[in-house]
Amino acid sequence: MESETVSFIRMEDGTYEEYQFLDDIYQKLNHGLADNVLANLKKLEGDKMGYKIDRYQHSLQSATRAMRDNAGEEIVVCALLHDIGDLLAPENHSELAASILRPYVSDDNYWLVKHHGIFQGYYFFHHIGLDRDERERYRGHPMFEKTALFCQNYDQNSFDPAYDTAPIEAFEPMVRRLFDKPPFGRVRPPNSSVAV
Repeated sequence: MESETVSFIRMEDGTYEEYQFLDDIYQKLNHGLADNVLANLKKLEGDKMGYKIDRYQHSLQSATRAMRDNAGEEIVVCALLHDIGDLLAPENHSELAASILRPYVSDDNYWLVKHHGIFQGYYFFHHIGLDRDERERYRGHPMFEKTALFCQNYDQNSFDPAYDTAPIEAFEPMVRRLFDKPPFGRVRPPNSSVAV
């Protein structure tokens, strides 16, 4: 395209060439997604919010536990990013984290991340006037046990300043591999760069 922008002001007026131009720009966002996600994870560093470690260290520690448990790379990245929504969506951080991961992880791991907040509540909801057994409404779901174990083994116990936590460098290649693969369900027609 000759200009740096499209000519239309209403999407319905765009041409094939203009949408090819826009799609090329959009794809650059996808190629930088891992860097953007890692930069946002780093924003959890600093404020301990009353805990012994900050949310960034908690995320690293959760991922370290999953990695040392040979949980699989996708689960390790889910453990690393499960609380990435804390700053923007403190009341529904699980759903935000799951939405970020959804195009790149299995349906099972999407469900796990989306519901981990309720499952994590088993360990503290009763101390703040909520029902610790709220997760029971999901009993019978195929991911119930796996989500409960994720919280038990990687989340609720990852607030330990003495734990030998792996550095972010141990996880960066995993994050890059996850976000560099084509999103589930996104297929391009032959000889076209436009997503369908």
